[in-house]
Amino acid sequence: MKEKIHKRTKTIVYNPTITAHNGSFNPKKFKTKTRVAAYARVSTELDSQTNSYASQISYYLNYISTNPDWELVEIYSDSGLTGTNAKRRSGFSRMIEDALSGKIDLILTKSISRFARNTVDALTITRELKQKGVEVFFEKENISSLDSTAELIFTIMSSIAQEESRSISENVRWGIQRRMESGRIALPYKGFLGYDRGEDGLPKINREEAKIIHRIYDEFLSGNTFRGIAKNLTKDNIPSPRGKTHWSPETIRSILTNEKYKGDALLQKTYTVDFLSHEIRKNHGERKQWYIKDSHDAIISPKTFAKVQTEIARRRMCVNKREK
Repeated sequence: MKEKIHKRTKTIVYNPTITAHNGSFNPKKFKTKTRVAAYARVSTELDSQTNSYASQISYYLNYISTNPDWELVEIYSDSGLTGTNAKRRSGFSRMIEDALSGKIDLILTKSISRFARNTVDALTITRELKQKGVEVFFEKENISSLDSTAELIFTIMSSIAQEESRSISENVRWGIQRRMESGRIALPYKGFLGYDRGEDGLPKINREEAKIIHRIYDEFLSGNTFRGIAKNLTKDNIPSPRGKTHWSPETIRSILTNEKYKGDALLQKTYTVDFLSHEIRKNHGERKQWYIKDSHDAIISPKTFAKVQTEIARRRMCVNKREK
């Protein structure tokens, strides 16, 4: 007598990944596309970098849209910003918020250095995203943040990128220090009223803008206040140093107390705390300073400049007495 052989059958009674709320399964209903975002960034606003920035965005738009399994969320971007501190990048911050809130499944970025040069930020952010199931793929390094060995590789490569950023920062600072020691000055000409960069590299007086500087000094010595002068310039539609239509009292105060208008230059009024935070502080003796007399042509005579400083001090003293 032959032994009876049981035919075993296996039935899945419940699978939460495919079972609909009504108990039935519809493959088409549950097939979803991967929601993909990309992050593009350049660290300067030079023409060559601007072209690179545009190319990154164009590349990602084409790359994501041609993949039938992907759905484009957005190309997040920051132009002309450093990568050493994520807090300074609004586009990056918004992308991370969207990813953590469940709007993104995959983030594409060119390289680790594009994503972050600060190792602490990079590891913290990718770990947060990993906990939410969000993948970050770094194309240059061919690394996915979800790979088992990714964190070790990521830590090493981020550290290298961070060291590179520190080295560049130190080289730039060294160059600035040598320039200041030699007595050479450089002005932020785009936002500095009264001077243009001359062919010799030194400040050259802009005659039309110099008239505005003279007006500010004359009005102040005639008794007008910072606020009053700002109001007059705004009323007369005179562009501010940065081309704005509105003048602030602080801008007037800055012009009236800047020694460069009398042809001198105090160098290193501010300093950067470190290459990671990029925090700028006023120099109250923490760093060396240099004062260069007659470093360039003056718009305001030293005598007039001295009168203005005396008047500023007198008015401040009067205010202090009233407050007491």
